[in-house]
Amino acid sequence: MNPSIRSLVSEYRKKSSLIKKRLEEFGSLRLARGKDIFEELCFCILTPQAKAIHCDAALKELKKGRLLYRAGAKRISLKLKGRVRFHNKKAEYLILARKKFYCGNSKEGIDIKRKIGTDKNTEIREWLVKNIKGLGYKEASHFLRNIGCGKGLAILDVHILKNLKNYGVIRKTPVSLNKKAYLEIENKMKKFSGKAGIPLEALDLVLWSKETGYVFK
Repeated sequence: MNPSIRSLVSEYRKKSSLIKKRLEEFGSLRLARGKDIFEELCFCILTPQAKAIHCDAALKELKKGRLLYRAGAKRISLKLKGRVRFHNKKAEYLILARKKFYCGNSKEGIDIKRKIGTDKNTEIREWLVKNIKGLGYKEASHFLRNIGCGKGLAILDVHILKNLKNYGVIRKTPVSLNKKAYLEIENKMKKFSGKAGIPLEALDLVLWSKETGYVFK
């Protein structure tokens, strides 16, 4: 085994209990209320080009007083400002997602929990990308992983892509990813996962933690 891969495996083993706990927490969301799943969707809508920890803090602010469910785009935008990039546009995306999905006692929209429970994870990812403003393949994969439905899906953010290049999985870090490029790199990451003996869902977390210093979501 390549020495750099051995080092990665060692890093994984050191953090395996924490990573396992985090994955179990993600899995528990699959059985959670539709509202909790919707809130995780909102978190993933906020994450592009923003720090996950800041997005989490912004979402907690929006959940206070049920602003996430009641406030208009302008008020939501003010809560996102300073924490999340493109706060005005993302506020609009949150409103659109709220209208799209069943939340609370509303009888309008789609029951998000039922929708997720009816399809394979690759199929629901395609549906999310096509139907939810603000979600690309990375964000849709992130969302599905965070609710325990991400088996076999890669979250190709800047941290992951940088590490895949460093380990020789890809030759260069792409500036942008269309569907074809995303799926090609995802397949390469799956092969690398098998070579290293680290499950794909865990590989994402260990690579991410190598860059940030902590295991988050």
